[in-house]
Amino acid sequence: MFPSRHTARAARVIGTFGAAAALSLGIADTASACNISDFSAAAVCDAGGTGVIRVTDRDGSGTPATVKLYLQLNMPGGERLVDTKTIEHPTAQGVSVDLTPPDWYPGGTYRVHVKAGDQVDDDIQPMTVIPDETCAPSTPSSAPATSPAQSSSPATPSSATTPATTPSPAQSSSAAAAPGASSAPTPAGGSAGLAETGAGSGTTVIAGAAAALVVTGGGMVVALRRRAVRRY
Repeated sequence: MFPSRHTARAARVIGTFGAAAALSLGIADTASACNISDFSAAAVCDAGGTGVIRVTDRDGSGTPATVKLYLQLNMPGGERLVDTKTIEHPTAQGVSVDLTPPDWYPGGTYRVHVKAGDQVDDDIQPMTVIPDETCAPSTPSSAPATSPAQSSSPATPSSATTPATTPSPAQSSSAAAAPGASSAPTPAGGSAGLAETGAGSGTTVIAGAAAALVVTGGGMVVALRRRAVRRY
């Protein structure tokens, strides 16, 4: 017995829908599978000012991945493993880990290798190159801003000592009075000197006594001469 025309048509329709469904499922499974294109790497500075290679995993299947960082040396085929991290629970939104290079200098080149189950065992392309930027903590940058304030603080004591050295009106008046007091004994000392050199009453007494002695001596000389004349 041969199938009817309607039965054959229905079988063809069912087969077509089945193949389409299988193809859709295969495409969906391929799209959700882990792939090297789900990973990216970039040289950035973290919050602490340290240079790191940041690897981001946007694998929607959630396959754990091991990420290794290799420093490229200046020799053919020369490289060195410097850090390894594991991304335990990746999501389609992206989960990142930071790999720390031993040295952070412009032009440093690093190879990032990813191993995720049996689905990915490949390198992130292209290699990561450190840019011409230096990483520094944000806190030390504010320290120089406070340095001028600290340097200006010593200026306050110097300005405070300036008025201390300036004499007050009372001190200036007392200082002005001091020369007057010191100059007052000067005339007295001068008069005392004059008295000691014979300008006083003592000098007059001595001069009178000397004159009396001179007169007395003269009288004695005259008397002696008269006596001598009488004898002869």
